[in-house]
Amino acid sequence: MAAADDIRAEALRLRFDAVGFARAHLAPEARDRLGRFLAEGLHGDMGWMETRADQRAHPQALWPEAVSVISLGLNYGPETDPMESLAWRDRGTISVYARNRDYHDIVKKRLKALGQFMAQRFKHQPLKVFVDTAPVMEKPLAQQAGLGWQGKHTNLVSRSHGSWLFLGEIFTTLDLEPDAPERDHCGSCRACLDVCPTNAFPAPYRLDARRCISYLTIEHHGPIPEELRPKMGNRIYGCDDCLAVCPWNKFARSHAEPGFLPRAELNAPRLAELAALDDAAFRQKFSGSPIKRIGRDRFIRNVLVAIGNSGDASLHPVAQSLCEDANETVADCARWATERLAA
Repeated sequence: MAAADDIRAEALRLRFDAVGFARAHLAPEARDRLGRFLAEGLHGDMGWMETRADQRAHPQALWPEAVSVISLGLNYGPETDPMESLAWRDRGTISVYARNRDYHDIVKKRLKALGQFMAQRFKHQPLKVFVDTAPVMEKPLAQQAGLGWQGKHTNLVSRSHGSWLFLGEIFTTLDLEPDAPERDHCGSCRACLDVCPTNAFPAPYRLDARRCISYLTIEHHGPIPEELRPKMGNRIYGCDDCLAVCPWNKFARSHAEPGFLPRAELNAPRLAELAALDDAAFRQKFSGSPIKRIGRDRFIRNVLVAIGNSGDASLHPVAQSLCEDANETVADCARWATERLAA
């Protein structure tokens, strides 16, 4: 208990907003849910989930020495309604988490600082830190550690922070007293399911990533299915709808992290300006941003979907100028947008 108390106190001093402890194994229900998700092909292009499924389902398969998992959360609650810009059709809507610096860098820096504290305090007991880039089932582990529960939209919900927690983990050989798991508090609410523009939830607690706008705009490499394009509106990177409507957000507060403050140019940026980006300009504009990872072509594809949905005739020449783009996926989407605006 003393070790856990020391770690918790240091985590809070480092400005983590939530911390909890769990055993380094997953409940059978979490493993079964992952197995069904993959067996039904609901992961789409995310082959990396299937390739390392065993490590994802069993923390000790990822690191056999792990005894305990320290689950940590960092609040990124927005200051304004993240759905407000959906009505501004000549502008794009970027998920609130991606409007400034890459959260991986911010969270990992603090995890490493906590790891250094633990190495000194506990005589260099081995540990490993993870932020969303390793095969770790972060949300089930966070639920086991008492940080929140996986809601009907499959994301973590916290009674204190609503939908707005970045997660990170420290796997350690320390035998730490686990916290009580958080229980489900969704009740009969289905706001997150009903708000989804593309009907990506075939049932509560089940996500079909192939229909999810976050997946389509970030993870999906090829052309976006034409039947889904009109439903995407002006969402050009990610989607916050199912997070934003959760009633538990009434207990959330806006973040206190300068790195999460939205950059002015990424807060509802003009679609015409984004469509003009070549590869060099794209890389410069999104330096230090998670958006840079998807590359210029995927991003411009997303922008063209938003242009096609805008109903703004002044954007017709913008789309037309990309109809012969060197990237065929971009050119295809440009032709689609041009036809939509000419109709």
